[in-house]
Amino acid sequence: MVLFDNVLHRVRFSKFMAIVSQEFDKLCVDLIETLLQHGRLSSEQIFDGFRDSTEGSSSGGMEALQENMHKLVMARYVERCPISEPLLALPSEEEAAPVRRRGAKSAKAFLEPETLEQRVLVAAVPPEGMRFSFELNPEIGADRDKVENNSSSNIGDKRKLDALESDIDGGVADKQVALWRVNFEEFIRRLRHKICIETVRTRLDDEAATVFTAMLDASRSEEKKIKTASSVPLSENSIYAEVIKSEKGRNMTLDYVISVLVGLSSSPPFVRVVDNSYSIDFKHTIEVAQTDEVESIVYKKYGKDAYRMFRLLSKAGRLLETDKISDSIFLEKKETANILSKMWQGDYLQMEKLIAGPTQFLLWKVNMINLRERVLDDMFHAALNLSLRVAYELEQQKEILHLGVDGPMKEKYEKLKKVRFLLESSRMKLDDAIMIFHDF
Repeated sequence: MVLFDNVLHRVRFSKFMAIVSQEFDKLCVDLIETLLQHGRLSSEQIFDGFRDSTEGSSSGGMEALQENMHKLVMARYVERCPISEPLLALPSEEEAAPVRRRGAKSAKAFLEPETLEQRVLVAAVPPEGMRFSFELNPEIGADRDKVENNSSSNIGDKRKLDALESDIDGGVADKQVALWRVNFEEFIRRLRHKICIETVRTRLDDEAATVFTAMLDASRSEEKKIKTASSVPLSENSIYAEVIKSEKGRNMTLDYVISVLVGLSSSPPFVRVVDNSYSIDFKHTIEVAQTDEVESIVYKKYGKDAYRMFRLLSKAGRLLETDKISDSIFLEKKETANILSKMWQGDYLQMEKLIAGPTQFLLWKVNMINLRERVLDDMFHAALNLSLRVAYELEQQKEILHLGVDGPMKEKYEKLKKVRFLLESSRMKLDDAIMIFHDF
């Protein structure tokens, strides 16, 4: 079964390793890189991969390796692999049938039942206690050392050990052999938190971002899925206790933190307040980030005046007539109509005609829900084109390396390296935007 999201994650491996490097030491980064390269490994295989290195060549190195693996599991960056053949219960008639949403505006919309792939993934996930449980075991690697270092070992012992590794590689390992993999969900959650913090910082200030970060840290353990709409409620005292743990919030007073929370709960509300408890509104924060991204695209594609018109319509959330838009942004009506028409032709605006006697009025509106889907589709196409171009440039580099980089070819090779670097940087930035619309 091909998982589309896992294909996208391959571009993000460097982002995942950067997150680990900010929190842990190099050995943890090496462990994550190994698991990203191989997909899934047993504890024994992980040890064998490091046994010839400085970190894993001694008993002390082996202990450090296990301790770092334990850190990654406790941080939920690494998880136990799901079972290979989950049992699925047949859905009931009520679960299998699509559910009609209530309400006039969505009378024709249906809630689609879960797909088979979604049900398989949910059924395969181990219980929480098992999924993130890693026991330090001094015997890991001992069997290999005994077989290789004991000169009196018989050939049968070696064959048994090799057979065990072969079973693991073939996917038919004994049920007691735990296989480990990178937990993509946790990394995407951390990246989601990062974009939320930057959105708050851009819209408000550094102090608001500091308090917002503290709320994320205090509620992170309670998040059960990536696209959580809101965090658990937090009291003022619990938020303050988390704020003063950070370097930037160390000197903040409780009254000041409360004043910042008031700002966070104002329009646009990044935080919701209920009975003196505060919870992060993830859904609205991500929508603000999506709106900012769309407005940035409009600015680059159609110019400053178009950006001002789009922003006006986006905030209004309703149909506005051409003259009203022209008067609001202090631009000539003819030029306003021309720019609005271009954005409409590009599917960034909706237009309706209103005829009153001999006069015809043009009304304009932003449908952000449809526009987000359109923008994401354009981003996927752009990402594909960039990936194809990067692959082409890489092939060109290989051809030059085969011919040799001496003389005039050296200049061409260096130029190709710069072009490829720029293309890969653009692809990474584009992927940041894709995550805002697709993953978050």
